[in-house]
Amino acid sequence: LGWACWKTYLGRSEADGRRINAIGILGAALQSNRQPKEALPVLEANLALRRRYMSHNEEIILVAQNNLAGCLYGLKRHGEVLVIMREMYARCVDLVGVSNERTIMIGSNMVNSLNENLLWDESKTLVRDQLLPAARRSL
Repeated sequence: LGWACWKTYLGRSEADGRRINAIGILGAALQSNRQPKEALPVLEANLALRRRYMSHNEEIILVAQNNLAGCLYGLKRHGEVLVIMREMYARCVDLVGVSNERTIMIGSNMVNSLNENLLWDESKTLVRDQLLPAARRSL
């Protein structure tokens, strides 16, 4: 279905929202069908298009980044995942603050990524100094 969706909107302008959504659907379908190598360039293009034409919508950018990070994780490219997670966490902190539920969730994902990269001290510091206090304040 992902390919069918993409082919339906392929002829539209690159900036067309439906075309951009279709490429995102194709990337998600490839990823869910355990085809991360095929999904990766599609998800990279999806993120690039959303940054170019939908930069005003931070939520859409964060979702596209998260999808790309998930694909990279499946390919065991943990260093690249960490770069994306750092960017997402910093952006969420700037947008909605450290005590926001979404920020805490992204921070938790970043802890997992830090652990995958064997950055134990940084992981512990993030949890102790930022995530736990933020979670306590938001309760």
